[in-house]
Amino acid sequence: MEKKTKIIATISDKRCEVDFIRALFEAGMNAVRINSAHVTTESAARIVENVRKVSEKIAIMIDTKGPEIRVTGMSPEWAAGIPVKEGELVRVTGTHDDLPSSRELVYLNDKSIFNDVPVGAMVLIDDGELELQVVEKNDGVLVCEVKNNGIIKSRKSVNIPNVEIDLPSISERDREFIEWAIRMDLDFIAHSFVRKKSDVLEVKKIVKAHNSPIKVISKIENREGVDNIDEILEETYGVMVARGDLGVEIPAEKIPVTQRLIVKKCIESKTPVIIATQMLHTMISNPRPTRAEISDVASAIYQRVDAVMLSGETANGEYPVEAVETMARVAAEIEMDTLHNVPDIDLNMVRINNEITAQLSRSAVRATVNLPVKAIVIDTLSGRTGRYLSAFRGQKPVYAVCYRKSVMRQLALSYGVYAIHREPAENHESFLLSILYYLEDKKWLGKEDLIVVIGGSFGAAKGASFMEIGNVLNLEHKALNLR
Repeated sequence: MEKKTKIIATISDKRCEVDFIRALFEAGMNAVRINSAHVTTESAARIVENVRKVSEKIAIMIDTKGPEIRVTGMSPEWAAGIPVKEGELVRVTGTHDDLPSSRELVYLNDKSIFNDVPVGAMVLIDDGELELQVVEKNDGVLVCEVKNNGIIKSRKSVNIPNVEIDLPSISERDREFIEWAIRMDLDFIAHSFVRKKSDVLEVKKIVKAHNSPIKVISKIENREGVDNIDEILEETYGVMVARGDLGVEIPAEKIPVTQRLIVKKCIESKTPVIIATQMLHTMISNPRPTRAEISDVASAIYQRVDAVMLSGETANGEYPVEAVETMARVAAEIEMDTLHNVPDIDLNMVRINNEITAQLSRSAVRATVNLPVKAIVIDTLSGRTGRYLSAFRGQKPVYAVCYRKSVMRQLALSYGVYAIHREPAENHESFLLSILYYLEDKKWLGKEDLIVVIGGSFGAAKGASFMEIGNVLNLEHKALNLR
């Protein structure tokens, strides 16, 4: 309960025991990420089962591979990779048939490469470790000059900055995992390499066909995704700034500016925003992070992101629990910096789909500044009121009673919101008594504590319609008299 920023931990099927997941949860983890690139649906199901054994409050996210470009597998004689030297010429082309690469011809897994990539473009292999430049196009082949010594290895990632490639939004493997996630009642699909709104809509089409409440998180990891962030925000539930591939696609010095821009737009849109990639990377093999990594995590939290994410640190690192504990401590420390972390009451909210809820949320957060309010209490059917309150980044906790477990877990990615599942109450008074008794029992509120309550006079499905302020004791007496 000490931190408002949420923590996502990547879990591997090689290490997903109940005790391990419980240790991460107790250290401060709020959500689990499963990387579909490294699991099968069968092994991923084991992760889901064990997470659910620990707590039904932990959100689960499946990460798709998305429309990515890779080198194909190598022919047997080049199984160890193709060594190349600066100045050499390499012939590159695309294929849909997964033809093996060799010294004579390097294949990429997309047939449109020849048509889409112009002369002069840079072809970056293995997260930019090897640079090639297209110097000529002949007979369906890109002739590339090697810019630095290296080895072209099997299945390595390929980035072609500032070039739009005609890739399908969803691969067959992606579709398999999306449909699996729906069947398993997961909470989020983090779709990789989202470039434009239509990529999000393709995933949502599958979700809608199955009438699922699962939400789409758009991973922004190339220039096209950054350029189209406004239209992506029209359709996505959340955004993940995936700085690994993004750092290959755009110059490194532009990453901090790009990150701040995306975070600002997401908060204004009431869209949960996650910062990911190498946040505590040295903790994969070291018990302590570098000072630069601590500063990186702190910078994200100062920007008021909803969540920060660990990848290899928890998936296969030697100090996974310590990594979560470190991130939680940094979050708690930065959030106590009251000179910086003041609520953004004047936030310019865009994409508002309920003006009343927006105004009530703004007023509630303003009340926490002007009065000695201890907490905000709400009930929500869709989670909208919780997300609106979260957008103003108040300093007081928001206790959200959710009538659906899926909504409770979705709010696990919203800054400062602590979600609790309850069966629907008969009326507002019954809801209020139930949650106040619960919070008192947990010692999170006392009888004399001043709180703000946002409720709806016409039922949870109709949205918020009023706000009241009072201490816990008086609100309980009122609810008892009216119930």
